[in-house]
Amino acid sequence: MEYIVSACLAGVRCRYDGGHCETPEIRQLVAEGRALPVCPEQLGGLPTPRIPAEIVGDGGEAVIEETALVLDKEGTEVTAAFVRGAEETWKLARLVGASKAILKERSPSCGVTQICRGEEAISGEGVTCFFTQNPRNPSSGNGIVEQPPAGFGNLREIWSVRRIYAIVNHQRVGHSGHR
Repeated sequence: MEYIVSACLAGVRCRYDGGHCETPEIRQLVAEGRALPVCPEQLGGLPTPRIPAEIVGDGGEAVIEETALVLDKEGTEVTAAFVRGAEETWKLARLVGASKAILKERSPSCGVTQICRGEEAISGEGVTCFFTQNPRNPSSGNGIVEQPPAGFGNLREIWSVRRIYAIVNHQRVGHSGHR
């Protein structure tokens, strides 16, 4: 398996509002057996539908470093579920041997270059986007979760869905800023 992809992009109704944002090219990757759809928020134990949440602080790295929180719009802290979802997504990527991800922008979990703060898109990474490149165990001083098997480490490439056209067509794309 080459990729993990945000499940909502494959047509899975797992978004906070119970919807999806299917992209035909992502669905094609899944149908070809090249991609595994994952929803970190569901893997972290959150229901669908759920109350929208956002990172209060600097982004995914700050959540993993325990200097930021994830709160839903009612003010309930859901940080633990977001971190657990990131950890489980990383484990699944390792299980299937994925080294690349295509994730949904503007998500507090999957945002690659943008997350939402209220109705506004701001620069930043989601919790899962950061964690899958920098796996740590927040409960034990940010140590590495476990040693990856030989030949597999962190996800090497993470792209937002905007880059999928070049990926599906097997064209060389420029560096996304995330490795």
